Amino acid sequence: MTARLALGTYRCRAIPKAAARAAASGAQWIDTAPNYATGQAQTLLAPALTAHPAVRISTKAGYFTAATGTDAVNDGVLHQDQAALGHSLAADYVRWQTARNRKQLGRDRLDLVLLHNPERAHPGDRPALHRAIRDAFAVLEEAAAAGHVAGYGIATWAGLEEEAFTVGELLALAAEAAGGQHHLAAVQLPVSLVMMTPIVQALHGRGPLPAAASAGLRVMASAPLHGGELPAMVDQELADLIRPGLTPAQACILAVASCPGVTNVLLAASGAPHWKEAADAVAQPSLTTAKLREITGVLASP
Repeated sequence: MTARLALGTYRCRAIPKAAARAAASGAQWIDTAPNYATGQAQTLLAPALTAHPAVRISTKAGYFTAATGTDAVNDGVLHQDQAALGHSLAADYVRWQTARNRKQLGRDRLDLVLLHNPERAHPGDRPALHRAIRDAFAVLEEAAAAGHVAGYGIATWAGLEEEAFTVGELLALAAEAAGGQHHLAAVQLPVSLVMMTPIVQALHGRGPLPAAASAGLRVMASAPLHGGELPAMVDQELADLIRPGLTPAQACILAVASCPGVTNVLLAASGAPHWKEAADAVAQPSLTTAKLREITGVLASP
C-alpha cells in the first residue's frame, strides 16, 4: 500500500484553509512547528484542530523565532546567548516549548512532539549531541507520563543521512531516557527523487527507513517535491516511466509514497487543486520494488 498523505505546514500559505481542507478530505495528520509562519502556524491551526478532533497533530521543539526566544529568556528557561542561536535542545526549553505548543494548538494532549533538526546542536560532537537528545527525550517521557504527549521523535534534514545519529541509536537513547519502555514513535526526514538516498538504501534493506519500520516507528517523508522545485525538473517522459497518465508532480509523490517504510507523505498544498492532485496520486496502487529500482537507476545515471 502507498503511504497516507498528510498536510505539512512549512511554506504552506493560507494555513487555516489548507488545514480545514485536508481534514475534510480525510487526512489523518497535520505537521507543524512553533517557528513556522513566523511563529504563527500553531495558532492558525487551532480552529481546524478544534473542528476536527480526530485529526492528529505533530509539532516540534528546537527552532524558535526571535520573539519566542525573548519569551523563553523572560520565563527563565534560556539564557540570552542561548536564545540568540534560535535553536535549543535544552531540557528546560523543551519542557517549556512543549507546554506552549499545547496551549497554542488548543490540545491537552499532543500526538507527536519531534526534536527539530537535533543535528543543529553540537555539530561534529556526536557524544554531546547524543547526551542532549537523551536529555530532551527524558523531558518528553515526563510529558508522556503526565498524559500531555502520546509519543515523540525527531524531525531531521541531514542528521540520519550524515549519521549524526542512527535509528538504532535513537531507540537506545529513548530506552535510556525512559529507563526501559519508551515512547519514541516517529522519525521525519526528507525523501524525494532529489534526496534519494533513503529510497536507494531501503531498496537494499538498509538505512533509516527499514530500521524505523522494523521498530514500528511512523516515518513521515518531508519535502517530497523538494520545496516545489521537483515537478519542473521531471519531464513527462520520466513521469510516464513512473506511472503512465500521471503528472510530474503526481509521479514524484507516488514514488515517495511507494517507498518501503514510509507511512506518511507531508505536502504543503495550499490550494485545493494541488491537494486533490496529490490525493489522487497516493490513491494509486504502490509502485513495485522493481519499478523503484528502475526509477532510481535512471536518475542516478549520468
